[in-house]
Amino acid sequence: MPDPADAPGSLSPGDGQGVPVPERGAWLRRGISRNGGPLVEDREVVWLQAGPYFADSRGFAGVTSFDGSRIHFHHLEGEPGEDTGTFRWQGANLVERGTNTDGSTFLEIWTPLPAGDGDTGSWAGAGYHVVRVGRHLVHVDSRAGTYWRT
Repeated sequence: MPDPADAPGSLSPGDGQGVPVPERGAWLRRGISRNGGPLVEDREVVWLQAGPYFADSRGFAGVTSFDGSRIHFHHLEGEPGEDTGTFRWQGANLVERGTNTDGSTFLEIWTPLPAGDGDTGSWAGAGYHVVRVGRHLVHVDSRAGTYWRT
């Protein structure tokens, strides 16, 4: 895969206008670059978005907001934190660039998963959050994030 950092119109962290998170989506991460390093993928990472609610199989879930240029992922369950980044479309993929709270930077490539049509929703209770998009489900609690495909 060509380095998306070389794509026309790509952004450095914090530059320019980004696009909002799609209202609904099931996404597989195809790679991550940290602090300008090589694009790598060492595990399956799935992110589901249902309206303002998201769940990430790495172990965090919550709500998203868009300030007109940047996306904010407000963690409400699982791994604490808040992720902030800018999304741009590259074909069918979303390219996310951002800065972590410690000042380090990241670039992630997200590819849509098939079978994302059908029932969609988000449910939360004491100590857990679940998001479903079509045949995909991510459950997050204080111990971990878990991905299932039904």
